[in-house]
Amino acid sequence: MPSVRCSCPRTGTGPCLTASSPCRLHCCWRLKQLLRGYQNVVKQRLQHSSDLLTFVLELKTILEVAMKSRMERRAPLPPQHYSTLISELESLGWDKLLSIDTQFSTLKLRANDRSGRLHVLTVHLKPKYPTEAPECSADLPVPLIITWTPQSILASIYNQFLALLESLEEFWAVLDEIDERTWVLEPEKPTRGETARRIAIGNNVSMKLNVDPQHPRMLPECLLLGAEHLVTPLRNKLNANMHLWNPESSVLQNMKEVLEIEFPSPTTHEKSSFLAECGICYSYRLESAIPDQVCNDPRCGQPFHQECLYEWLRGLPSSRQSFSMVFGECPYCSKVCYTLQCPHGQFTGHMEFCIFQAKMTIHCFVLHFNCVLFVAHYSKSGHTETLSMDPAEQFPQSSASFAPSSLRFKSKQQGG
Repeated sequence: MPSVRCSCPRTGTGPCLTASSPCRLHCCWRLKQLLRGYQNVVKQRLQHSSDLLTFVLELKTILEVAMKSRMERRAPLPPQHYSTLISELESLGWDKLLSIDTQFSTLKLRANDRSGRLHVLTVHLKPKYPTEAPECSADLPVPLIITWTPQSILASIYNQFLALLESLEEFWAVLDEIDERTWVLEPEKPTRGETARRIAIGNNVSMKLNVDPQHPRMLPECLLLGAEHLVTPLRNKLNANMHLWNPESSVLQNMKEVLEIEFPSPTTHEKSSFLAECGICYSYRLESAIPDQVCNDPRCGQPFHQECLYEWLRGLPSSRQSFSMVFGECPYCSKVCYTLQCPHGQFTGHMEFCIFQAKMTIHCFVLHFNCVLFVAHYSKSGHTETLSMDPAEQFPQSSASFAPSSLRFKSKQQGG
């Protein structure tokens, strides 16, 4: 017979339902199975019930809901449900069926686009199928939205899926060309749902492209990664030649012409020449991450994982930290100043300075190489102002040489 017991963690015996002394619920394995998926609800009710009787009534309601849901899941479907499903599969074609579970509720259907790429459509049938729309999922770069009516059948889902695959043909063709003719550093094994590629340009310099599935031949989002003395000339070419982009040409051909380079390819270079190990953990891949931080000193150029470098700098007594940013020196040459964001932080910048004045606190974030964001917070009024500016226009020095002493601000509210 199922059993349940409440105990106070402070005394170990007897219920003690108070806010300062929360209780624990002990029950047999049968009740544990029944309450699976309701643990958070039980915990919440246990903490907020004023006395034992109130909690028991709450637990009774939870058990009734769990029992009803369990009975609905276990209710056998009528024979016509299975005969209808088999008839629909026969009409669709058994060659389209990859697998089906023993409950006849989850199906995997295969589909090939016009270029022969294999795609898998997973269909989860609800107990009230076809009155209730099934859940469909697939590895796609866009949401899979299926139009469904009670009169719809599996073939209608499959045809909508084929139409969506056809609309994404050009997108996959763009990425296939990049995968075949360049060295892709990330992702290691791209799926059909991936829209980004990080491709090698040279030693310690790469570019991350994010292709729009709806407009695959337009200029993608570009992010140049590497040492600053290598990235700056490429960024200047990208900004200067952006008007040369031709939507009639492929993305890869456009990038060659805009950047005025030839990308290393499997026919011209070995991939091992671009797989530089992290100078701290001495490995190339750290889980799914690869080294993306490079020392800006041309005489050094050592790459690091962002997480490795962040933890290394945090452990040095000479390093300084402000919010999610840490300031320190290169572990190899000890000359280049690093300003690194916490890998799990919420800021998007690469550099931050904090100047504390009597009435105003100012934060400076270098969001990227062409934009600096200043945030001024007034302690008296609680008012916050933001200002973005181009560092090239305001400061003759590069962003790496900014110093708090070189920044001067004037506040109209505070009079300077």
